Amino acid sequence: MIATIAAASAVLLLAAPTAGILGHRILKRSRNASLMQIDTPNGIDESGFVRIGGIDQWVSVRGDDRRNPVILEIHGGPGASNLPYTHRTRAWEGHFTLVRWDMRGAGKTFARSGSAGQGELTLERLEADALELTHHVRARLGVDRVVLLANSFGTVTGLRLARRHPELYAAYVGTDQNVVDGGRNRTAHDALVDRLTRAGKRKDLAAVAALGADGGTWTTRQWSQYNKLTVGSDPLTLDTVKKVVLGSLLTSPLITLREVLASSKAMSFSGPLGPEATATVDERAEGTDFALPFFVFQGAHDVITPVAPARHFFDEVTAPVKEFALIEGASHFASFRHPDRFLDLLLTKVLPALPAASVAQSAR
Repeated sequence: MIATIAAASAVLLLAAPTAGILGHRILKRSRNASLMQIDTPNGIDESGFVRIGGIDQWVSVRGDDRRNPVILEIHGGPGASNLPYTHRTRAWEGHFTLVRWDMRGAGKTFARSGSAGQGELTLERLEADALELTHHVRARLGVDRVVLLANSFGTVTGLRLARRHPELYAAYVGTDQNVVDGGRNRTAHDALVDRLTRAGKRKDLAAVAALGADGGTWTTRQWSQYNKLTVGSDPLTLDTVKKVVLGSLLTSPLITLREVLASSKAMSFSGPLGPEATATVDERAEGTDFALPFFVFQGAHDVITPVAPARHFFDEVTAPVKEFALIEGASHFASFRHPDRFLDLLLTKVLPALPAASVAQSAR
């Protein structure tokens, strides 16, 4: 999926008339910059590189009131920054202080120093980086705990943090929730075959058959090919990639053209993490007991991380508080396709479950 997004970004930039696309981009970026302004007395809008895990990594902190609960995002991909969606999620910042992090191999962190400057890239390294960042955020914002918001591939790291360090997190919120189970579940694969069969896509069906159903045996190229076929087979997902993902990337005032082009290299560089997770992670074996409030908000029509596996895993989870909700009219990237609905879930489901320790000390 991510390779598809990167390729489409490059094609869109190169194929469109230069003056037209640049003019449109300038106008949209200006409007989005105005939308994103924070001018409240107790607001916060900070961004820059923080030394994490031995390299400089980009961190953005935004909110209308720094006394609000803090959300730390763990983005997906692998290698796909959430920073471009900042203007889409502006309303979230009225209720939460939102910390967005471009992890190693992604976004501005990758663009700064390229592949040679990323150091080790493994799931264990990403988890260690996320833990180090958590401590940095707690100290910088004066909170004991932060809300952990993980999406898509980031849920692999997010679940590990929530299991192992519940004392640091006020709640776990997963969206586009991955449930990696050692290759046992074939829900997404079988649904892809069904869609391609009904559409009469014989060539694509042959490609899926050649890959086989066990993702744990795929190479990085095969993993990317499978995701590309999945995205292309579903109109809602493809529309979301074009309008939400590519649209946000190209019109964000926070992303330069150089960084747009670097995003393709970043996602290719981070691609091996996908097969690594498929081959080595088993969420049930790692544990279904969570000592913190646990939430999953899933796109009702997600074909990349389908509802059924996420729901089955959720049903097995034990947690002090837990709740599952569907976002109608959404496939993957549900929180960014319908940020208003996602905010409503944060306010009505998550916020009431947060402990007092998640509120900034200055507000007590």
